[in-house]
Amino acid sequence: MRREGTQNKRAFRRDLAIVKKLWPGQVHGIQRESLKELCREHQFSVRVGDLQLLEGRWYVTHSGLVRLSRRNGCAGIWVHPISRFCNAEAHRWVFKATVYKSSSSRGFVGHGDADPSNTSSVVRGAEMRVAETRAVNRALRKAYGIGICSVEELGYLSSPPDRVLEKGLDSSHSNGNGASTGQPRLRDKLCILIRKYELDPNLVKRYAADFCGTEALRDASRDLVEAFISTLADEAAKDRAALICKLNSYSQLVEVKS
Repeated sequence: MRREGTQNKRAFRRDLAIVKKLWPGQVHGIQRESLKELCREHQFSVRVGDLQLLEGRWYVTHSGLVRLSRRNGCAGIWVHPISRFCNAEAHRWVFKATVYKSSSSRGFVGHGDADPSNTSSVVRGAEMRVAETRAVNRALRKAYGIGICSVEELGYLSSPPDRVLEKGLDSSHSNGNGASTGQPRLRDKLCILIRKYELDPNLVKRYAADFCGTEALRDASRDLVEAFISTLADEAAKDRAALICKLNSYSQLVEVKS
């Protein structure tokens, strides 16, 4: 027991160090104690992507819930759409998921819905998969007593990066950064990268403007923006920690100027 307790403390310290790098200045007493309890009780880890900090609150991820179920020997998950609530033409889907903790379990039920009104344009056309994931997440949270909401259940989650980038990357701009030419929207590509690597959209926008050599990102040509997106993707894939440090430097520059 003592060895297990020591290992848990070490794991928490490693996670806390990463948290401070990912969300500098955002983790205070309440967030720290909540993280400690989540790590202790459920063995969640920020390092492997089990948790995310959004607007000062911890949220569990789908991958974190799946890992939790595996650690606890989950017997199975049954998922199916509720046909009477689904409309393929309107991209509206509702799923029911049942989690069986053991072979003798009666099951824990969760429902999930998704349509264009509560999902991002980035996942347009994938509402069915979003609804299925949300249903599974709710069922898993019920089964294992997870009191915090999951990231995928937040209908508004995808909005903040979109709104931030819309201010800097106007899809209707004459430079052709958007989809008016029939090409994929660059804003959507940036949003995907931001979510995938959990980047700060404000800092990404500042980095992009600096990379393109313009006062505002919307003033850059499509070729420059595409080059930036390619560079950002490479940097994030090769060394995310180094990229985070680079992005944080733009925050420090703003503080000095102010």
